[in-house]
Amino acid sequence: MTFVVPFDGSELARAALVRATRFAAALEEDVLAVSVVPKDDAPYARDRDWLEADESFAVETVVSRLHRQVTEIAPSADYRHLLVGKYASPGQIATRIREIARGEEASMVFVGSENAGRLVTSLSSVGKRVATGDAYDVVIVRHAGPLDVDGLEARIDDRNPKSDFYLPD
Repeated sequence: MTFVVPFDGSELARAALVRATRFAAALEEDVLAVSVVPKDDAPYARDRDWLEADESFAVETVVSRLHRQVTEIAPSADYRHLLVGKYASPGQIATRIREIARGEEASMVFVGSENAGRLVTSLSSVGKRVATGDAYDVVIVRHAGPLDVDGLEARIDDRNPKSDFYLPD
């Protein structure tokens, strides 16, 4: 089984990849980060910081930058990109991600989205549409932090311990 993470380089996608990687290590699963790139859409790529303001669109440039981000966060993760048309709708993008998740027999999909899974969602949310897949469990990452699980464990140790009344000596 595999954990799939739709990855666009955003803060929440990065957080989702970190969480998927932590879960994968604990559960001995693989992680696959998937980027969907609209062809020849320089404004879209610039809005997501895939390109600099003065760069022209090149699939190789965009994909290599996204891949580099994935390997910096999760060196053991696999990476795949999909190309869609310049005017692909969020629904088309989500469909492609769901197809990958089903093809990989994903056990979980980690979606970084502020509004996926809420009762009131944006009509344009890719995350919402990916979260509707029923072939896999969905982990919705709505907050970027905390990313450091080790830091969380250290903070847990600082709390008041529970009673040791039932523990043997």
